[in-house]
Amino acid sequence: MSVTAPSAGAIVALCLVVLLLVCSGFVSASETAFFALSPSDKALVEESDSMHDQIIQRLLGNPEKLLATILISNNLINVTIVLLSNFALMNIFHFGAPWVEFLCITVLLTFILLLFGEIMPKLYSASRPLHFCRKAAPGIFALTKVFSPLANLLAHSSALADKIASGQENLSVDDLEQALELTDKKEISAEQNILEGIIRFGDETVREVMTSRLDMMALDVSDDYSEVLRQVAENIYSRIPVYEDTVDNIKGILYIKDLLPHLHEAPSFAWQKLMRPPVFVPDTKQIDDLLREFQRDKRHIAIVVDEYGGTLGMVTMEDILEEIVGEINDEYDDADKSYTRLNNNTYIFEAKTLLSDVCKVLDIDDVTFDEVSGDADSLAGLLLELKGDFPRLNEVIRYRNFSFEVLEMDDRHIVKVKVIVHAV
Repeated sequence: MSVTAPSAGAIVALCLVVLLLVCSGFVSASETAFFALSPSDKALVEESDSMHDQIIQRLLGNPEKLLATILISNNLINVTIVLLSNFALMNIFHFGAPWVEFLCITVLLTFILLLFGEIMPKLYSASRPLHFCRKAAPGIFALTKVFSPLANLLAHSSALADKIASGQENLSVDDLEQALELTDKKEISAEQNILEGIIRFGDETVREVMTSRLDMMALDVSDDYSEVLRQVAENIYSRIPVYEDTVDNIKGILYIKDLLPHLHEAPSFAWQKLMRPPVFVPDTKQIDDLLREFQRDKRHIAIVVDEYGGTLGMVTMEDILEEIVGEINDEYDDADKSYTRLNNNTYIFEAKTLLSDVCKVLDIDDVTFDEVSGDADSLAGLLLELKGDFPRLNEVIRYRNFSFEVLEMDDRHIVKVKVIVHAV
């Protein structure tokens, strides 16, 4: 390698390289400073009346354009540095072999650009972002004006690319289910249960989450006011359906808060005028659709009916939300579970427990009983389908590796069932 005296052009080029290197460091430091401002820093800027802080507000108001301007400026400066440096170094140094020349210039320029154009400026601005932004704001604002057409084009192109990419990367329900199956259930059981609830949410119907008519508390429209107050005090529900003659003829919904101004009225008080009109929904309605209707109409309860208009039960906002977040207990809820675990493979369930909930507790597939459950949604319904008749007290019904023993009955109504899971 030989060295010659630099020409006037080489000297000018080296001076420009030093100047441009300072500009590169300034732009790089500005990128870090503007995007490292904390919420408290931004609050100070918004409260300030200084010209520099007002410029900062304008720049942060369009972060995409700000970033595009910084990137365009930095790239143009760095390309110019490379061209001028190459001209000056080749004028001064003669490396002999072209590959040696390429290697030396590349290594040297990369080191200089990284150290003085990126690392050192960014470390400085990151330590005092607001202070640096106030100093850099006028210069960066001027650059946004100079490169406005290119910056706008780049910002819009980036937004379009993000939109296309986000559309291509949307996960399907199957993808989410497969991802959940690969997670460690012991590590994130609570979060996983919520995610599984969200995945199931779109496929579940009102029939799967409703309170059946057998468990539904309702008032007779002919009851006097003292009887209504007694039942309200005993049951402590915030909204109660009201029927005439039978629960198949629901006349309205009584909101308990509407009774508060009338607590001291006589037994003859016409409480029926406080009823609100009921909302009826079919049992096949998707719960995600019903939730949107509840939110839109600001309602919390609906009466579930079958194809003939008969009352099947009722569904509340709480019933729907529990499908995502699990059981919601307020101060009036019974804290007892709908099941008791006796040992690793023996459980006692309330017969009204939904089959989907039974499967969750037993940690088995939701479709385990699909072949024999027919239209049954509850454990009691499953036993009726398996037996083909009403089972007797203490009768044991077997299916695959499961044994179901009827522990308690109320007339023809199954109350409690013991479930034993035998080893396969």
